[in-house]
Amino acid sequence: MVTKMVIEMGVRESGSRRIVHTARGCTYKEFLNCQPLNFKGTKGAVVLACWFEKMEYVFHISNCTVKCQVKYATCTLLYSALTWWNSHVWTVGHDAAYDMSWKDLIKMITEAYCLRNGIQKLESELCYLTVKGADVVGYA
Repeated sequence: MVTKMVIEMGVRESGSRRIVHTARGCTYKEFLNCQPLNFKGTKGAVVLACWFEKMEYVFHISNCTVKCQVKYATCTLLYSALTWWNSHVWTVGHDAAYDMSWKDLIKMITEAYCLRNGIQKLESELCYLTVKGADVVGYA
């Protein structure tokens, strides 16, 4: 039983040696195979929120390392969003731009593409959502 649990956790005992297997991060191709959304910077707060949500899902299922999250996510930017990102890279430098955390990127993009009143409007709409009907179709 103990041996089985140790193997399931990624640790295998070989005689007196203990072999530990670490999860490897994904490649860019593996990341793209998970079909991340593109963000163009033209549709507002709802589309941006969907992009954040999908990107975090893709990070999880692709085993994307924290170090690669900003690099891979920014490769999905198009049009004005890509121009905005390239301007940032040019301003702070390539290394500094890609060393930021995913949370910092979320904050930066939100500040660039979501007016505060737009976010407050979405929050208000969410607070006042009501269910129309008692069946699944009505709920959806």
